[in-house]
Amino acid sequence: MSKKEYKRHLVTSALPYANGPIHIGHLAGVYIPADIYVRYLRLAGKDVCFIGGSDEHGVPITIKARQQGVTPQEIVDTYHKLIEESFEKLGISFDIYSRTTSEIHHKTASDFFKKLYAEGKFIEKETEQFYDPGTGTFLADRYIVGTCPRCDHDHAYGDQCEKCGSTLSAEELINPRSSLSGEVPEKKKTTHWYLPLDQYEPWLKTWILETHKEWKPNVYGQCKSWLDNGLQPRAVSRDLDWGVPVPVEGADGKVLYVWFDAPIGYISNTIELFPDTWETWWKDEDTRLVHFIGKDNIVFHCIVFPSMLKAHGGYIVPDNVPANEFLNLEGDKISTSKNWAVWLHEYLEEFPGKEDVLRYTLCATMPETKDNDFTWKDFQARNNNELVAVLGNFVNRAVVLTHKYYDGKVPTCNTLTAYDKEIISHIPKTLQSLESHLEHFHFREALKDAMNLARLGNKYLADTEPWKAIKTDPERVKTILCISLQLCAALTIALDPFLPFTTKKLRNILNMPTPLPWADLSKEQLLATEHQLNEPTLLFEKIEDATVQAQVDKLRNCCETAASASTSALIPAFEECTFDDFTKMDIRVATIQTAERVPKTDKLLKLTIDTGLDTRVIVSGIAEHYSPEELPGRQICILANLKPRKIRGIESKGMILMAQDGDGNMSLVSPAKEMKNGSVVN
Repeated sequence: MSKKEYKRHLVTSALPYANGPIHIGHLAGVYIPADIYVRYLRLAGKDVCFIGGSDEHGVPITIKARQQGVTPQEIVDTYHKLIEESFEKLGISFDIYSRTTSEIHHKTASDFFKKLYAEGKFIEKETEQFYDPGTGTFLADRYIVGTCPRCDHDHAYGDQCEKCGSTLSAEELINPRSSLSGEVPEKKKTTHWYLPLDQYEPWLKTWILETHKEWKPNVYGQCKSWLDNGLQPRAVSRDLDWGVPVPVEGADGKVLYVWFDAPIGYISNTIELFPDTWETWWKDEDTRLVHFIGKDNIVFHCIVFPSMLKAHGGYIVPDNVPANEFLNLEGDKISTSKNWAVWLHEYLEEFPGKEDVLRYTLCATMPETKDNDFTWKDFQARNNNELVAVLGNFVNRAVVLTHKYYDGKVPTCNTLTAYDKEIISHIPKTLQSLESHLEHFHFREALKDAMNLARLGNKYLADTEPWKAIKTDPERVKTILCISLQLCAALTIALDPFLPFTTKKLRNILNMPTPLPWADLSKEQLLATEHQLNEPTLLFEKIEDATVQAQVDKLRNCCETAASASTSALIPAFEECTFDDFTKMDIRVATIQTAERVPKTDKLLKLTIDTGLDTRVIVSGIAEHYSPEELPGRQICILANLKPRKIRGIESKGMILMAQDGDGNMSLVSPAKEMKNGSVVN
């Protein structure tokens, strides 16, 4: 943590890439920790600005646009809107959420480049790059496919082989070809501009390795590794027709490399928010800049972007970059291509009113120092055993008993026993521990501190048993409930950065129209005697086994659907198998008798199948490609001996075989001529 006292705090979170929705890995890695920290700063009365926005340039967006037959602008418009709305519904409290396709951003990024260009801060180099003669365009590495030199997989990309995981360059591919035209790419000369990172290496070593040893070990260690290995000039432009045009005469068909233009989005979004005073946030030494990112962005935010700011001059550089590690899902790495993910927009639709359950679970399992794992069973357990049984139970008992015995008015605290004093003393003690953990970005420990007030309250009620004491010592009960209600009020402050929807409900129950400031957590009495409470309502409800099992089934079904819908261009080749392995699969011809949509799903159809041997039901994720009306009577091929399992409560016996082309179009696999149902495919 920085020892300097700053007048203001500028907090940024990594700009999500607008070619798909937000998933829980993004949330745990970046957005929930950033939001917790910002909410804490605001409660503490700090002057803070929270910047967010969509990253909307780069090759992956052009690839997705080409696959879907739409323009890149249509892709980013769709996902920017979805991402922005999802963040808002989860309570991620940006002061602005903008985008890198805005006019302000294009101007800001262009002006930034022009200043560095005019001052000779770039190296201009002519190099040979791959060029597609069929389309007349230079090819990004991802648009070149060929045979992997490591494992011989015949559809490796120019930047990576997805079978063996090797990082590649297009130069290394055997028999390279363009994925756009299929033609063999040629080498063609082109000019680009490079930021000479090696020139900033001495400054970076001093700035990071000597003056920021307090950075998280994973961040400091990765930076040290890069610096120890020596930095090289990095291209800031590329040949592409989607992005911020390079503002140099004769640079037609060239745009700023996305890694260069995207972090400038933090600046342009601030300009959009504060057009007259933005420089106070970016050029005043009394502003503290903190970047929240995932570990895959460490080099860009700790080495590349600071070098850009240093080259430009006049800008502050980040004081801290508290990057998190990765969140896995049900024991496996989150994969968007395999649909192995929990998507935020779908969660919000399927778990209405449970925004804080997700926030709580992701904070409690936050991958702060190493990769961690999200499971639906853990999600259920944290809701039922912690939010319901601890927090919700304590608040409900305290408020219900106050209504029962004292008409819902806060009773007087009479003489305090040593035990009472110990309990109430934990409120200011919690403030000290919370602040220390939050300032050092230890959000999991901070959440434990806040929840410990509720655990303490539950134990206090269990130990003192006011429902029994009311018969023998009613004056004692007044003290017990008064102290319990003070703990409830303290929870509205301590939990507010983590569970904003819950603390709003709790304030309503306690009849606290205005949130209390952070400093009030130092007080032992937060509710006045005779303060009138509102009627109690439950803060949380139990989540049943069937609910989480449905999510596990959905996850595995979506993953299987994505796998069966993929082509060799999208998934790695399987390992070799024997003929005996193949004969274990019972693939049969069958006929679809009926088809209907599975309620509350967009992708699933319930199909009744005549296999010639029996009539069975198969649930398949093909609703985006076939309507229920066009399927009855169609002959198909199915994997008949796949182990049955329930999907959305329906037992599915088998799997439909599908084919997909490179544009994402899917087709049923059918025999070339009509065959008897039950015919074996071999």
